[in-house]
Amino acid sequence: MRYPIGNQDFRSLRDDGFVYVDKTEHICRVLDAGKYFFLSRPRRFGKSLTVSTIKELYSGDRALFAGLWAYDNWGFAERQRPVIHIKFDETGFQTSGLPAAINYVIDYEARRLGVAAPPGEEYGTRFRQLIEAVAATHPSGRCVVLVDEYDKPIIHDLRDTAKAMHHRDLLRPFYGVLKGADAFLELVFITGVSAFTKVSLFSDLNNLRQLTLDPLAYTLVGLTESELDRYFAEAIAATGVSREEVRHWYNGYTWGGERVYNPWSMLQFLSSKQRRNYWSDSGTPAFVTDLMARGGEYDIEGEEASPVTLTSFDLANVRPVAVLWQGGYLTLDEPTLHRGR
Repeated sequence: MRYPIGNQDFRSLRDDGFVYVDKTEHICRVLDAGKYFFLSRPRRFGKSLTVSTIKELYSGDRALFAGLWAYDNWGFAERQRPVIHIKFDETGFQTSGLPAAINYVIDYEARRLGVAAPPGEEYGTRFRQLIEAVAATHPSGRCVVLVDEYDKPIIHDLRDTAKAMHHRDLLRPFYGVLKGADAFLELVFITGVSAFTKVSLFSDLNNLRQLTLDPLAYTLVGLTESELDRYFAEAIAATGVSREEVRHWYNGYTWGGERVYNPWSMLQFLSSKQRRNYWSDSGTPAFVTDLMARGGEYDIEGEEASPVTLTSFDLANVRPVAVLWQGGYLTLDEPTLHRGR
């Protein structure tokens, strides 16, 4: 069995024979429930693979989904649409600056999709023109826009509040373009680690369905107990570690419904057959520890928090409990928060 550790591209995962836990039924049911979606999940939980899967669902390539639920249940021919796929973790904004990085992405997507690069330097106008040009290549007059790691330019600089706010203000008109382009859009799906308040970042895009605590998305990412039984029962048995121990180590997160296993940790464990804290060992952002030290909050075990607090991230009033929960360092246990694994 080949484990897709670090592989976030659905097409290469399928072409190269990696194991894929079939989430296509779940994804398709989400897509059938609306048009504008926002999903916040911690790093290394499967957001990018989910976005990549959505991209391929709209590619029209039914053969790529052979053996999966979507193969017989998604209308590949009639639902095919061109897809603008923006990945903010690959823009190079740290070195070139955010406006130049956004313009680079617009140019790259124009080339990839075979349309003329929009003229000028104002990235909001150019993004709108890109959407219209790409939509015009399809008989429906519509395209799909997928944005992965939408908040990367902001959380990358959370240690510098002024810079983070500047990047937030630069991104606001970029995302605001989407509402005015409604006639040219089939779907908008945005993911990231943090859930910024609509007022602070999505003030113009006020029609997003917030999936973060929505029952529709409880197990959209992460691995459920039944998925482990279906795909990895023999592999787990081969580790010599009891299911109870595996559950204790890796089945520690929930967004309000069934607990899920962290896929990064599980795949690392199955590959190495050694129990370790793989998710936390993969890196703790410095801003998390800085934020807690700044606020003098070191122990928030059992702290109560409302859904509004958990899904709101305001740079002018950063709540450590919201940052820690959105970042995956706490998990939900109604009505209190506990440390996640």
